[in-house]
Amino acid sequence: MSKLSRRSVLMRTASGAVALLARSARAQEARDEPPEIPDDPTKIQGRGWRELGERSTFERPRRVAFDGDVSLSPLQDLHGIITPADLHFERHHGGVPAIDPARYRLLIHGLVKRATVFTLAELKRFPSRSRICFVECSGNGSRGYRNIAAETTPQNLDGLTSTSEWTGVPLATIFREVGVDSRATWFLAEGMDAAVMTRSIPMDKAWDDAMIAYAQNGEALRPEQGYPARLLLPGWEGNSQVKWIRRIEVSDQPFMTREETSKYTDPLPDCTARMFSFVMDAKSIITFPAYPVTLTASGSWEISGLAWSGRGRITKVEVSIDGGRAWNRATLEEPVLSKCHTRFRYPWQWNGAEALLMSRATDETGYVQPTLGELRAARGRGTEYHYNHVLAWRVRPDGRVVFGLESA
Repeated sequence: MSKLSRRSVLMRTASGAVALLARSARAQEARDEPPEIPDDPTKIQGRGWRELGERSTFERPRRVAFDGDVSLSPLQDLHGIITPADLHFERHHGGVPAIDPARYRLLIHGLVKRATVFTLAELKRFPSRSRICFVECSGNGSRGYRNIAAETTPQNLDGLTSTSEWTGVPLATIFREVGVDSRATWFLAEGMDAAVMTRSIPMDKAWDDAMIAYAQNGEALRPEQGYPARLLLPGWEGNSQVKWIRRIEVSDQPFMTREETSKYTDPLPDCTARMFSFVMDAKSIITFPAYPVTLTASGSWEISGLAWSGRGRITKVEVSIDGGRAWNRATLEEPVLSKCHTRFRYPWQWNGAEALLMSRATDETGYVQPTLGELRAARGRGTEYHYNHVLAWRVRPDGRVVFGLESA
């Protein structure tokens, strides 16, 4: 064989990559083109089955990118409470790793009687459990706290939260298997991504409802959600729910990692900071009507949205159509589950005048979602996490809906 120069190899590689990108672009253009629909579908044989189901070409929900390593769920395009796996928000610190499930290992060590390495197959031999709960990034909602803009969608405001059915093995089951020492009060969860994400977690959470999850919405985890296995901590901030988990070290004290000292602490106005603020507080958002919707006529409309709390069940959602002067109780749609998105609905007769729509959630502990002013008084304008204040949408007389919080 004739020898190939480094230059020729690079040129061939580059040309191959360009061709691949071109084919991908053409395929995307074909998907984006309006479908050809017959006038009478009963007169034409429909298409046959496919190996993978696809959405109608008329339905095109998409995640949107934010800051390069984040994508947000399209809350305004979803129905019910379950987020399709391919629309679940994503957040990563070192990219999405490629992991061979056959080579996956989870080490449990530290204050345990039997340090053990588990394969994925061995984790799946334990009795499994499924539960429906939300996951939320602790930075969710920042665009409604500072730099507020009228032309902001629910997705851009609060799209860093999603709800799925998660399946896996309770962490308590694994800890009983390895024999956790009675002195243990914390454990370290470590991921196998390029950032080697690590967080300290109190043992009480492990004994309560923590899980090593390997499935989501009936299928294996998606890579961006932690494939092949992740830590699931229902109701707690997303960063603590370490994805691509590879190691758990049991200890009698927190590990004070970078992600819980310089990051993921809540700055306060007095120059101190809250640490280990794991629980996500009660929150709600109206997803319809919201920007960029335009109401086409006065009359009957249904206000709909989502409410959730890391402390338990949502017990009440109130809706205001006049900027918070009067509140009306909304209907909570079943199922109403603990630490889970809850769909709420409120029938509204719009008279064509300007209106300011708000929602306010209360959870089973009695915690009430605060106003923007109340949250700023408690946390200050410089806080970086746990934004759960009341949001607002302004309906203008021409029917156009914009984000209206700053005017509230």
